[in-house]
Amino acid sequence: MVKPTPATRPANPRFSSGPCAKNPDFTLDALKDAPLGRSHRAAIGKAKLKEAIETTREILGIPADYKIGIVPASDTGAMEMAMWSLLGERPVQMVAWESFGAGWVTDVVKQLKIEATTHLADYGEIVDMAALDYDQDVVFTWNGTTSGVRLPSGDVIPADRDGLTLCDATSACFAMDLPWDKLDVTTFSWQKVLGGEAAHGMLILSPRAVDRLESYTPAWPLPKIFRLTKGGKLIDGIFTGATINTPSMLCVEDYLVALNWAKSVGGLKGLIARAEANFAAIDDFVSTRDWIDFLATDPATRSTTSVCLKFTNPAIADTAAFAKAVTKRLEAENAGLDLGAYRDAPAGLRIWCGGTVETADVAALMPWIEWAYEAELAALSEAA
Repeated sequence: MVKPTPATRPANPRFSSGPCAKNPDFTLDALKDAPLGRSHRAAIGKAKLKEAIETTREILGIPADYKIGIVPASDTGAMEMAMWSLLGERPVQMVAWESFGAGWVTDVVKQLKIEATTHLADYGEIVDMAALDYDQDVVFTWNGTTSGVRLPSGDVIPADRDGLTLCDATSACFAMDLPWDKLDVTTFSWQKVLGGEAAHGMLILSPRAVDRLESYTPAWPLPKIFRLTKGGKLIDGIFTGATINTPSMLCVEDYLVALNWAKSVGGLKGLIARAEANFAAIDDFVSTRDWIDFLATDPATRSTTSVCLKFTNPAIADTAAFAKAVTKRLEAENAGLDLGAYRDAPAGLRIWCGGTVETADVAALMPWIEWAYEAELAALSEAA
């Protein structure tokens, strides 16, 4: 007999891995200071954009000599801009353990046709980062949003490397402690850990990356939207608020609201603590059930933001259909929204646990997952 529905629902059932939940204090009224209908090149627009850049630097602890730019097309645009502009000067080590990293491999190997060594790991596993040649350029994803597998630290990246490291950190920034001295190019989008709006990306360059931009010209033509230099010099305005294309000032305001909220909960340390507490609520649940487990096999590599789970009951013949039915039940009850695994990933659940999510909501979701699991298992038994 299926248990009755749990008595308590999450106050906020939004667990999407992008766009992610807004911060708990968010209201539309918080955006009232957005300079709508004003040029982003006017003084007020430039000031807002510069504030977004410098507050990002403050919270993340990005060194003063690193450049931070706001670019179009979200994290994808930032990564494409970096790869097209910087790669090709030397061979490349391409690293992937989930679908977005695999996309960067495709772009470099098949589109740019750069000499590259590819290092791949299956979903749930991770590449041995210590085995890479860091005298070549290295492209990798810090946190696999679609696999729930993250790099535990940057300790294996040598400080005296000759190559550049290009890191897609979109679901790691503001939730994990990134070693900036080990990262030459870092990208993320507003829609992830801080729950911002989509379409805008952030591009962070070390002095070594800037040197490469100013000393190397790719063999291929660069679209205007990818150009970071002019006359062999960095277009510095991109990194002070003079964006390449027109940004949404409403989205900029929303990002500023999220940044100020982040400061109110203790900045980076506070955000990391919130994500870790959210993950712990799931870990406690999974550790006492034999029918569900993490997709990430090594506890040290388990993401604290994009937490991916799999159903392990051997009685489930079609795990994809089962997982889809479970997520449908949860959505119908308004207990958990957008919980399905990414389309290219193994079947299961994916629960966003970044700092904008309340731990009480994650804890309240767990009994609902068990209820939906048991209800669907019972439905399968009846159908048989």
